[in-house]
Amino acid sequence: MTNKNNAVLYTGVTSDLKKRIYQHKARLVDGFTKKYNVDKLIYFEVFEDMYNAISREKQIKGGSRQKKIDLINSMNKEWKDLYDEL
Repeated sequence: MTNKNNAVLYTGVTSDLKKRIYQHKARLVDGFTKKYNVDKLIYFEVFEDMYNAISREKQIKGGSRQKKIDLINSMNKEWKDLYDEL
């Protein structure tokens, strides 16, 4: 996820993506995303089980900003909000 200026990158994991993004957009979640106005879904991956999802989240979080940008660009070159496509 990012903010309207694409300045901040946030990586998270959830079992209900649509619900979780709604919570971010409605500013219902205190913390980093609320503080930095992170409300735009620009990349996501789907996993069958939470263990693999959490492992992938840690892998992405451990990567450089450039690796995250490259990953986003591979799926969403325009960095458009994917929320309505869920």
